[in-house]
Amino acid sequence: MHSARQQSPSKVRRHAAGVLPCFVLLTLLLASCRNDMEKVRIFDPQNLPQQNIDTVRAVRSLNGKKQMVLTAPKVVMYDHPERKTVYPDGVNMQIFDNGDKVAASIKADYAVSLDEKKTVEARNNVVIIDFRSGDTSYLNSIVWNSAEHRIYSNDTVKSVNGARVTYGDGFDSDDEFTSPRILHQRGTMTIEE
Repeated sequence: MHSARQQSPSKVRRHAAGVLPCFVLLTLLLASCRNDMEKVRIFDPQNLPQQNIDTVRAVRSLNGKKQMVLTAPKVVMYDHPERKTVYPDGVNMQIFDNGDKVAASIKADYAVSLDEKKTVEARNNVVIIDFRSGDTSYLNSIVWNSAEHRIYSNDTVKSVNGARVTYGDGFDSDDEFTSPRILHQRGTMTIEE
């Protein structure tokens, strides 16, 4: 007859002390293996960008004359859920007058182009310089609708030209910048230096 081998109580406690942390760790790992559907959608291949491009310079011309030059440090293009191009690190656009002179420039910290709507929305620290009039306008967002050949905003605008400062609520222009105007002007003041 074989006798059952007995372990000393101190060995049993050491064995139990080693098993308990492993059991707790295994329970935590199994509990954290649930899929959060919102997180899974983020990694859905259809929602990922189709292209990432660094340092972009695009030129739009008509009949051999430059109309616009767009530069951006980074461009991200998506096909799903809608076709769009995102400029996450900002954009700088120059609009040309008859292909040889820069008529205006628009800078922003962020922009998104929606292909189907034919619009580009620039946001955050938007600065528009009208080289013809000398006006520099500051606003939070602006939209360029290429189908309507129009650049507009409903934001508050501050426009500076030398010592003259004009405030308004809205901006409107054709996309060649021949007739830019501040809407709903609230006042113009001259600052003496």
